[in-house]
Amino acid sequence: MRRAFTLIELLVVIAIMALLMGILLPTLSHARFAAKTTVCGSRLQQIGLGLSSYLADFKEALPQAKGPLPSGGDSVIGALFGGKKGILPFYGIDQIGAERRPLNKYISSKIVAADEDPQVVEMEEFKSPVDKGCGNTGIPVPGLDQTNSYYDFIGSSYTLNDHSLEGEWAATLVPMTANGPGGKMPQQIRDTTKTWVIGTHTIYNYQEDGDRESRWFGPTQVQANLLYLDFHVRLRVNVPPGIVNETPDYTFLP
Repeated sequence: MRRAFTLIELLVVIAIMALLMGILLPTLSHARFAAKTTVCGSRLQQIGLGLSSYLADFKEALPQAKGPLPSGGDSVIGALFGGKKGILPFYGIDQIGAERRPLNKYISSKIVAADEDPQVVEMEEFKSPVDKGCGNTGIPVPGLDQTNSYYDFIGSSYTLNDHSLEGEWAATLVPMTANGPGGKMPQQIRDTTKTWVIGTHTIYNYQEDGDRESRWFGPTQVQANLLYLDFHVRLRVNVPPGIVNETPDYTFLP
């Protein structure tokens, strides 16, 4: 007589499978997240290669583009260094896109449409797979006070080290000049292995002693992926609360 599984045996098998899934799923989830973090670092490394070429062509001046100021006139806007057109309706973020963001042609060889074209040109090289945006942009306007993606909001998941945590008036690698921010980097950099130049937006989470709620790598500890001035990349560098411009791992300052 042919023997079949009993109900109890089937339930035991199902229970074992459920247990194994419970054990394996967190491991798989962790592996997927680690892979995304690595891709983010690889894109930073790619940006670093383009930046190296840019610095050679422009005599140590970081990628700079001017955008309109809310009070009138224009000035160098660090967020316009590379990437695509964003949705933020200030500083030219939603006007100046892939065509006019200066680092783009050092990263990608594709021909892009003019910024006047209503279709937004994507620049995936500037999109981090761990980009979760922030819960507090610092802009008290409904619809602009938070974002799920800095890439969509600003045009890039990455930011330039152009000011310290004291605020946008406190220039770092993009110096202040008589006509506003811009010009060559400082001639003396104390330690290129510690001074970061481009990083994930999470590095500015505690700007002006606030909390932008940029938790890309975990629910509590704020971390950032950073490209340094010697062009090496570090992943998941801890960012301490408050206005802390220098840590054992990095510095905003020349």
